[in-house]
Amino acid sequence: MFKRKAKEKKIKKPRFQTFRDAYKVTKQVKPWISLALIGIFAVSWGIGIAIGSVVGQTIYFAFVFLPVALLITLLFFTRQAGAAAYSSIEGQIGAGASVLMAIRKGWTTTPAVAVARNQDMVHRSVGRAGIVLTGEGSNAVRQMINDERKKAERFAPGVPITEILVGAEDGRVPIRKLQKQMKRLPKKLTAHQMREVRARLKAVGGMSMPIPKGPMPTRAPKLR
Repeated sequence: MFKRKAKEKKIKKPRFQTFRDAYKVTKQVKPWISLALIGIFAVSWGIGIAIGSVVGQTIYFAFVFLPVALLITLLFFTRQAGAAAYSSIEGQIGAGASVLMAIRKGWTTTPAVAVARNQDMVHRSVGRAGIVLTGEGSNAVRQMINDERKKAERFAPGVPITEILVGAEDGRVPIRKLQKQMKRLPKKLTAHQMREVRARLKAVGGMSMPIPKGPMPTRAPKLR
């Protein structure tokens, strides 16, 4: 009888280190972030203390509003860090792949399944919505996407294929909205069908390419 191999423990990055990395990226893009965080915390906590002084319970309200002020400050930082992360990679080679690969649930992305000399490239993602071909670069990338569509149709016939162009031009999806665009796609495959498509396309593979490094937001804070 063979014993099952014990599962290796996943090494999780400490939350403090993740926060520190996000702060460094945000500081580079938005040098004023430190003063903004201090100001938001001070104003939020000051409002609570002011309310407490009016009702005659200053100390009590100071304790109550302390975590509230911290939460408001953290939510503000999360939003700014997300915007800074996108700004730090925008325009870099492989920025689209970096954003796609940061989607942890529901999608598997193979970066640079097609690359041109002028650095146009196409990435292939597989999820419950089917196959998504994401192109970044000049308008010539449209032909590359069309070629990859034919290849995907040959290996996985009948599977829905969505085409996305990344960029700031009209008709393209901005890099900061790419994750949201992917998550909005309707689910058309079952989990079993999705795994089968992944297995079929695994043989096609991709190319090695530089991916912009740095903390990427996996989800945006739900604020209105």
